[in-house]
Amino acid sequence: MIQNLQGGNMDFSIEWENIYKKNQHLSIWPWSDLVSYVSRYVNSKSSRLKVLELGCGAGANIPYFLSLKSEYTSVEGSESIVNLLHEKFPQYQESIHVGDFTNFEFKKNYYDLVIDRGSLTCNTTSAIQRCLNNVYEAMKPGSQFIGIDWFSTKHSDFDKGSVVEDDIFTKMNIESGHLSNLGKIHFSDKQHLLDLFSKFDIQVLEHKTTKNELSNSYTIASWNLVAKKM
Repeated sequence: MIQNLQGGNMDFSIEWENIYKKNQHLSIWPWSDLVSYVSRYVNSKSSRLKVLELGCGAGANIPYFLSLKSEYTSVEGSESIVNLLHEKFPQYQESIHVGDFTNFEFKKNYYDLVIDRGSLTCNTTSAIQRCLNNVYEAMKPGSQFIGIDWFSTKHSDFDKGSVVEDDIFTKMNIESGHLSNLGKIHFSDKQHLLDLFSKFDIQVLEHKTTKNELSNSYTIASWNLVAKKM
């Protein structure tokens, strides 16, 4: 059972609803880093894995967890994309929910694995911390959180846009570059991630950069991490 703590009020960025309605950012292939991390760090064959994905977007990772015969749940803020996913994956109509995952109460001590690929990064520090606190309670002891592509302060777009609510790690109104017109974007440095995941045992923390050397040169910098519930 999943309930919205705010009775339907959501922090979800409306920009993403509009993006999906325009058929943009409709990734349909599982993200390679996520597949690699789950394969490397999670014992997915020992039992039926109970997986929670924060912000599934267009459902890129769902076929992967279907292949693992996982018990899959997701909370996604875009109603239009959830309706599409209910049609595409009818077996998950009861487990892919419309809502603000930063403000949800999940079943306690239930999930073996929580994953996020670039969804929590569309929120402020306070919303991310609130979500992680709720997720921690939802995870079984010894279970893992895998975060993929959390934007880094080394990203070339970090110096653009305007600060949100005196939160130096969250920007909006980025008008050009890799992250333009995507609403709120959260960036992290190492210490900030250590603070956000202070309840967890961080087992893996990797920083990666990709630089476009052609026209309109930019640097994409992000973090991948694995954190365990102690």
